[in-house]
Amino acid sequence: MKESSQALIKIAVVGPESTGKSTMAKYLAEKLHTLYVPEYARYYCQHLNKNYTLEDEVNMFYGQMALEDTIVQNIKPPVLICDTTILTIKIWCDRLFGFTPDFVREEIKKRKYDLYLLMDIDLPWEDDPLRDFPHEREHFLKVWKQEIHNLNGNYILISGQGEERLKAGLEACKKIIASTSGNIY
Repeated sequence: MKESSQALIKIAVVGPESTGKSTMAKYLAEKLHTLYVPEYARYYCQHLNKNYTLEDEVNMFYGQMALEDTIVQNIKPPVLICDTTILTIKIWCDRLFGFTPDFVREEIKKRKYDLYLLMDIDLPWEDDPLRDFPHEREHFLKVWKQEIHNLNGNYILISGQGEERLKAGLEACKKIIASTSGNIY
């Protein structure tokens, strides 16, 4: 819990590919009248040929941190929505290269989020040139749960379709905001 009502509450929208993370982050930012940190990897990977290198992952790591840090410096409390976090870099590095650089793992431990909205895999897969593993979403959902658990992170699994899903995410955010800052939306 935050000690000051002026502390920034950070909510991370995370999960496997094609689970509505970006849609949720934009929706939450709009409904909560705040900003969101977009997923840097989407911009970075647009012109890659899918042969991701460790250097690419490290570049995405620094890019995601820079986006988040810039927005944090320019936002007033109470809440910031993050469309993914650098924890994604660890998950991809482990998957693609069998390890994650120590400096990435150390930075992940330092960055705290008040709540992770873990997006469930109950949405149909939407093909996208930047998505790689349509048949491994169940595996990646388990990985996300374990990684958040390893950080002692607070998460809620967000399921459902359409408005039901969006409203579940919004209600989870309202609860953590109310319990952490006392602000009621």
